[in-house]
Amino acid sequence: MLNSKTLDDLAHKIGEALTSSPAKDAEKNVKAMLQNGLQRLDLVPREEFEIQTRVLARTREKLEALEARVTELEGRGAARARAKDK
Repeated sequence: MLNSKTLDDLAHKIGEALTSSPAKDAEKNVKAMLQNGLQRLDLVPREEFEIQTRVLARTREKLEALEARVTELEGRGAARARAKDK
């Protein structure tokens, strides 16, 4: 019957076999190639993307507020010009 020591030994031997197998080497090589390829793509981390998204949203809000203010001031200027002409 299998006891816990036998199971532990078996798990250890399977682990050793997997770490020294050609499949593990292939996995390491594929991982290295992917990392190398991704580094060339000039990608940004998700956290930085989220920060820039929030900055852009605040900038858009400020721009919309400034556009509304300009429209308001232009309206006042036009109203004053009409009042002056009368």
